Amino acid sequence: MKGENTDAPAPLSRREGLVLGAAVLATSAIGSLVSSPAIAQQEKIMNNAIRPFRVSFPDSALADLQRRVKATKMPDREQVPDTTQGVQLATMQQLARRWESHDWRKVEAQLNALPNFLTEIDGLDIHFIHVRSKHENALPLIVTHGWPGSVIEQLKIVGPLTDPTAHGANAADAFHLVIPSLPGYGFSGKPTELGWNPPRIAKAWSTLMQRLGYTRYVAQGGDWGNAVTEHMALQQPPGLIAIHTNMPATVPPEINKSLAEGKPPAGLSPDELNAWNQLAFFNNSGLGYAIEMNNRPQTLYALADSPIGLAAWIIDHDDRSQKMIARSFAGQAEGLTPDDVLDNVTLYWLTDTAISSARLYWDNAHHVPGGFFDPRGIKMPVAVTAYPDEIYTAPKSWAEKAYPRLIHYNKAPKGGHFAAWEQPAYFSQEMRDSFRSLRRSA
Repeated sequence: MKGENTDAPAPLSRREGLVLGAAVLATSAIGSLVSSPAIAQQEKIMNNAIRPFRVSFPDSALADLQRRVKATKMPDREQVPDTTQGVQLATMQQLARRWESHDWRKVEAQLNALPNFLTEIDGLDIHFIHVRSKHENALPLIVTHGWPGSVIEQLKIVGPLTDPTAHGANAADAFHLVIPSLPGYGFSGKPTELGWNPPRIAKAWSTLMQRLGYTRYVAQGGDWGNAVTEHMALQQPPGLIAIHTNMPATVPPEINKSLAEGKPPAGLSPDELNAWNQLAFFNNSGLGYAIEMNNRPQTLYALADSPIGLAAWIIDHDDRSQKMIARSFAGQAEGLTPDDVLDNVTLYWLTDTAISSARLYWDNAHHVPGGFFDPRGIKMPVAVTAYPDEIYTAPKSWAEKAYPRLIHYNKAPKGGHFAAWEQPAYFSQEMRDSFRSLRRSA
């Protein structure tokens, strides 16, 4: 699945080339069993190498996918006229019919039209897309997806952020874009050891940005991407100057306590009460997938065996996203098209990452203290965009307490959990507005 890439990183330096050459000569002269500083240096350089990557799955994998979709044994229809029992049978039947005509090769072409790479960090291959802007003084930005997402979530923002003048914006707002696949997701390696949780991934992302030569950059994320990005901010690696989140961790301790008690505290503002109600619904009715993956991800064998089972599990991430996707398959114009959804689910299927991606929940639950939405005590500049159909719409009052150096806050008029994917134009503008004050001229 590797191939040439026209935007490959710079070649080895003269010194590195000499070291490699010396190591090769030494190896051939005295045998591979003899160690030397030159050989050790060669191994270090090779481990740090950035390799071009190309997406290509065999026809047999696509044929097997179609065979399994057609052979699906559907369950009985739900007993209720709504989605309270889960993804409705009609939605999954519509999805199965649409999958028969889905064009994965088109998705491959879209991915391969961008510069894709692999590099080994902390013993694991990390996949990433790296698009450098043609505009001078572009600001480097690393954007991290979550579950059940992938780099496909970010494809719609590549053009607007790296080439703003082609999308009605100013050259001064350009970004160099780095979009990695989380460990165990997409084209990144699957961890075989414990410990690949948000703090460790955050360190890997800092290494990646350093390896790419970026000495001043910003970071963005939602869902797990927010957890990783906020841990980057806590670690304060050299070069990171600010972060943006579309799913912030801002819930105050007293709100968490009242949620456990089942009664909102008195004196909440309308925005705070709306967030409380959203969180109460999620805690009571929307956490099923996370509880299972927190505790028993390996048990989800059916996701690795049934494409329709995998699709249903992915679609049922959160109530508002699930309903939006159902409307899309029913023929209504929505933020995501049926093909958008199938692009992402097909990526999970072909890369066989249903279980490996779920293990991130287990690893986080067993090794990282604190709740997902608990403030982490971030001191660096933070920008927040609160989307109305996210799991909860963080009020500005909570964001100001959670992030003492809040440099931007905005409530989006539309959009949900998959912000960049659903509303790419609005998301791109939020990136420009969020970080504009931190840019510097040549």
